Amino acid sequence: MADEIKAESLSNVTENTAENIEDTRNLQRCLAFESGGLVLFLSTEYVIEIINDHTITTLPVVPEYVKGIINLRGQILPVIDIRLMMDKDPVNYTSKTCIIVLNIDSVPLGIIVDNVRSVLDIDLNEIHALPLKRPQKLANGMLKLDDDTVAMSFDCRALVDN
Repeated sequence: MADEIKAESLSNVTENTAENIEDTRNLQRCLAFESGGLVLFLSTEYVIEIINDHTITTLPVVPEYVKGIINLRGQILPVIDIRLMMDKDPVNYTSKTCIIVLNIDSVPLGIIVDNVRSVLDIDLNEIHALPLKRPQKLANGMLKLDDDTVAMSFDCRALVDN
């Protein structure tokens, strides 16, 4: 009888562990941020660091959304204001405005965002396609967060493909 109980308990533990492993396969750690009145998120696998108050050197003859370049510890990075890239009106930068330094397919760059919200574990199965006829430049999905906010999945690869 004791052996049967141990075998059943072991079986339950094995099944629960398999379910937990299966659940974690769908989770992805993401950074949520705001820009242009939207809440967006991207995988932390692209994020190198978040910096504030960095001098941006402007460049001539570039699109308006390319704010310039920064020198980050000897590495020159282009900086893109995604608010402008999403055709939103420009705003003055505040103390909450920051640059998220990304590495996308070995391409380092910075994106200016209005503010960073938090790091979240997002279930990839809960991301839904955008209900639009034409694809958006930078968003490739959406999901509802715990606080009932709708967040858009930020398409990092679209930055380097432009």
